[in-house]
Amino acid sequence: MFKINENYLKLPGSYLFSAIGRKVAAYSQAHPDKKIIRLGIGDVTQPLAPAIIEALHGAVEEMGKAETFHGYAPDQGYEFLRSVIARQDYQDRGCQIAADEIFVSDGAKCDSGNIQEIFSLDNRIAVCDPVYPVYVDSNAMAGRTGSYDAGTGTWSNVIYMPCSMENGFVPSLPEEKPDMIYLCFPNNPTGATITRAQLQEWVDYAIRTGAVILYDAAYEAYISERDVPHSIYECQGARNCAIELRSFSKNAGFTGVRLGFTVVPRDLKCGDVRLHDLWARRHGTKYNGAPYIVQRAGWAVYSEAGRQQLQEQVAYYMENASTIYKGLTEAGYTVSGGINAPYIWLKTPGNMTSWEFFDCLLEQVGVVGTPGSGFGPSGEGYFRLTAFGSHENTAEALDRMKKLTF
Repeated sequence: MFKINENYLKLPGSYLFSAIGRKVAAYSQAHPDKKIIRLGIGDVTQPLAPAIIEALHGAVEEMGKAETFHGYAPDQGYEFLRSVIARQDYQDRGCQIAADEIFVSDGAKCDSGNIQEIFSLDNRIAVCDPVYPVYVDSNAMAGRTGSYDAGTGTWSNVIYMPCSMENGFVPSLPEEKPDMIYLCFPNNPTGATITRAQLQEWVDYAIRTGAVILYDAAYEAYISERDVPHSIYECQGARNCAIELRSFSKNAGFTGVRLGFTVVPRDLKCGDVRLHDLWARRHGTKYNGAPYIVQRAGWAVYSEAGRQQLQEQVAYYMENASTIYKGLTEAGYTVSGGINAPYIWLKTPGNMTSWEFFDCLLEQVGVVGTPGSGFGPSGEGYFRLTAFGSHENTAEALDRMKKLTF
């Protein structure tokens, strides 16, 4: 008789945002007349920029002609996209990343879950706490995380690096030695950032201990402060110890279009084995590439018009972040984030748990956010709001929250 992967049975409940979706759907069905403002999931709301739409239309026209039709994409992605990524995202910032070290995909979420496949199950992972759930859940599905303790919300074989108000939501180097270190800056969910000097400490630590850093830079477009690095490859030695994951979802509004990429430098090795070769083998075997029309749209992101239009979109969302940050601060909440990231991280009022505050917000004022406990045990007592709504809905949500009674 066939058997199942029993690691799936160890997973607690359902994926965080699926649970939120069910709660919101039930509330909407019970109160069809109530307008719900969603500031929970990090989904963009502004339409695709004109330069991107133009590129999409042009690529569709190409697909309708025999002489310009495209079938399967190259394993790593089209050279026209990888070259412009290498130049503008890395080489222009002084990072020595080549086009053939870039692997185009359909998004950073998939890559952050799939990247663990090229590593042994004997490896031990370290994660920030709170953390984007995919990092831990994908390793749990693989059987790398040990057993789950429902009482503490922790896995026995995971090294948790607490991120609290006391340390500015930036973790300290772990006392236990990990093999794989997941870092995300600007951070999801806390909105915290790390300085270049702080990130260099992590690179030095990884080289010293023989660990690999899996660096999620999905929100780098929102960085406004000069000392906050856009890439881990701005740090000396990072080519020898780090993989970087990027997304077009938040910087270009591709949440419904799907495009991302992962950088695996050729210098990154385990003994004599290059991780670049392992990821290339996995990519070529299990993935057929992002569609040509989508990669052409990604190319337009780097055009002069595309860059200008997307800077305006990022500014639009960061204006929302400022509105939320200032409004909640004035209302007496303890707030962080919202400066170099589109997320605002707040302490729940009145000693409420994260889910109690979620229910309070939804039921009293019809605003949806994300419970901090869904991101890990250190997220309990906190709550995440996103800046991806419209100006009008963001302002209305703040007005509603100011009327909350506890």
